[in-house]
Amino acid sequence: MATSVKMDDDTKSRLERLQAEIRLKTGKRVTQQEVLARLVENAVESKADLIDSFREERVPLSESEREQFHDGMVSSGVTTTEEDIDDVLYG
Repeated sequence: MATSVKMDDDTKSRLERLQAEIRLKTGKRVTQQEVLARLVENAVESKADLIDSFREERVPLSESEREQFHDGMVSSGVTTTEEDIDDVLYG
């Protein structure tokens, strides 16, 4: 059962260009539905990349942002090892 998907004109145009390029380079005629299905399939296989693409870009930090971060740090005088962290987290 096919379902319609709403998209703006620019996205529709880019989908059509993809469809045309696939046909030019492979000689195979594909539907927009097939192109979208393949795009979704690829996105599911690399979910982390897709999810990250929706995150607000925050890296790299500017020098002033780095300084502000480090200004808020204080030394407790105690050295913490990876074993200490594992013990606290995992018992």
